[in-house]
Amino acid sequence: MTDSSIFVKSINKTRQNDWVKGMVRQTVLPLKIEKTRETIAPQGGLALLGEFLLGTGLLESADRYLPKPGSGAGYKPSEYIFPLILMLQSGGRSLEDLRNIREDEGLREVLPLERIPTAEATRDWLRKMGTIGGLDGLEAVEKELLKLVLDNDKIGEYSLNIDVAGIETEKESAEMTLMGFRGYMPLLGLLSENGLIVADEFRQGNIDLATGNLAFLKKCIKQMPKGKKIKYLRAGSNACQGEVINYCDDKGIGFTIGVALDKKVLYAIDGLRRKDWKPFQNGHIARTFYRRKNKKKPVRLIIIRKPYQKNLFGEEEASLKYKTITSNRIESAKNITKWYNQQGEYIENRIEALKKDFGMERMPCGQFEANAVFFRIGVLSYNIFRLFVLKSLDKSWDQLQVRSVLWRLYQIFRKLQDFQ
Repeated sequence: MTDSSIFVKSINKTRQNDWVKGMVRQTVLPLKIEKTRETIAPQGGLALLGEFLLGTGLLESADRYLPKPGSGAGYKPSEYIFPLILMLQSGGRSLEDLRNIREDEGLREVLPLERIPTAEATRDWLRKMGTIGGLDGLEAVEKELLKLVLDNDKIGEYSLNIDVAGIETEKESAEMTLMGFRGYMPLLGLLSENGLIVADEFRQGNIDLATGNLAFLKKCIKQMPKGKKIKYLRAGSNACQGEVINYCDDKGIGFTIGVALDKKVLYAIDGLRRKDWKPFQNGHIARTFYRRKNKKKPVRLIIIRKPYQKNLFGEEEASLKYKTITSNRIESAKNITKWYNQQGEYIENRIEALKKDFGMERMPCGQFEANAVFFRIGVLSYNIFRLFVLKSLDKSWDQLQVRSVLWRLYQIFRKLQDFQ
């Protein structure tokens, strides 16, 4: 190996206390970059993320909140979760890929990975956790991790994005979705300011997407640390419900929500005059009010009229011609629409990263409850990565796609093997 090779040497004795103090000093990790002639493991780059994870105290939280093993010789929750997260971070797509962590002797020398359960043992543990409170324990771990991070930033008010993540699967527990495939439809709440997932709810594929949106919004708010506030909400038309709108009005949350083109909305659009339409982007924009069921007062409606083509029979399709949103924010219709249109960046792209880059497009078990536990561990893996980028790398890395960051970070170490 050449003298120009680098290796991150971890100070393993320094854990959560120094990491938290380091965040305040804006020096997050107790790491030092030095030259070395030491052998680099094939997955040596994972040592960086592994040390970061240890510094967050996540594994201690897992052992504290999740059900304990049945005997003293059994694996602790952290002994299942740690290799799972490392496997998902390194591109693993099935539980059998845990063997890559188990067989990497160099990685196991750097990180506390003395015991790693087999794929079948991990699958059995997921099934067990799905029936004895594992989901509640992982939710407490999520909340503690969020508190550790959000307590140390300078933001007091956040924007929450809510959307579903369709997961296609042929697992026996999966149901047919409205999209025409068998699978699951988990609900996610993400913060715009840092991309963290503040809450998740694993759901069956056949669930009505309008079900439980208010309860999920309250869950997201409950997950926030004391002194941290959800100020704005951005969501699709599934959340356009009187109870959600009333709650936001009562709590001072500025909402911007998509609206389905039902008869009342189309009637309101028909009532617009030519002078109500203003140029906007490559179409027009207008605003009006309409009364919605279970809403205390009329709702402001913003309509964007888009260029469209008539269908084969020369008829107009309203869904292609109009896009509608509602908002209680005191801003211009154009500014509100531009903010809402950022959902691709703040919701869709990050959900896509969770599924494709962190292995959540495939579920490992036939049981719904076991897959719900696995999905929540996947969310933890995603959040750890987001924290690592935000707290340990410069801002230029945040502009890269997840796959590019993982490749650059981990391939640095793999390339060093070429010099051996």
